[in-house]
Amino acid sequence: MFPIRDHNPSRHTPFVTYALIAINVVVFLSYWPLFADPRELNLFFYEWALVPALVSEQGTWSTMATSMFLHGGWMHLAGNMLFLWIFGDNLEDEMGHLGYLAFYLASGIGAAAAHMISAPYSPVPTVGASGAIAGVMGGYLLMFPKARVDVLLFFVFIIRIIPVPAWIMLCLWFGLQLFSSIGADPMAGGVAYWAHAGGFLVGMALTVPLFLRRGGPRFWRSTDGHPPHPEATYTYRRTDIPRVRRRR
Repeated sequence: MFPIRDHNPSRHTPFVTYALIAINVVVFLSYWPLFADPRELNLFFYEWALVPALVSEQGTWSTMATSMFLHGGWMHLAGNMLFLWIFGDNLEDEMGHLGYLAFYLASGIGAAAAHMISAPYSPVPTVGASGAIAGVMGGYLLMFPKARVDVLLFFVFIIRIIPVPAWIMLCLWFGLQLFSSIGADPMAGGVAYWAHAGGFLVGMALTVPLFLRRGGPRFWRSTDGHPPHPEATYTYRRTDIPRVRRRR
């Protein structure tokens, strides 16, 4: 299951979400030429990415923040920005622009801290906004558990777009991070599962004060677990492009 959109456009323009997407894209483009030179790319990452061993031994704490604006490739960037675009706008609606920005950065730093705890002496550079975005997903789950999200479902040769409640998609995602972290070596390369899980929990915890100010479970009852505004309606229609059949 891969989310492609939700049914809950924000009431106000999510300037911070758009700005974060733009900053991540611009930063990635600024060092994209280094991918042609692995040595220079590694030197760049060792200076700006989160390297737990360097943080532990040399105190490069600032990389816990800078690393969340770096990515390891186009697909890494595109996947993260898609998740941010889907889930970020509604939280920004509820938190306000500055509050949401502080929340996003705190979630990213919390995710970096979780990764540091899991592998404090790892020499592998860690990059990506996924820890911060995991925090956004955790906050979204707490505030809008029944919001509808369209997911692209792959099952062998069957591909379908189906709407599911946010809690199903987000709980499955979080469970996958925990399950995958069991057999993963945090000292090796690959996906930083503990950063994802940690960011998710940090984001949910940081959203609790907002949730309580909105009335706690009473907020869920008043909105039925959705963002507090009408959801979008998507319709599907047949394409006008004729189907060309193969001759036998």
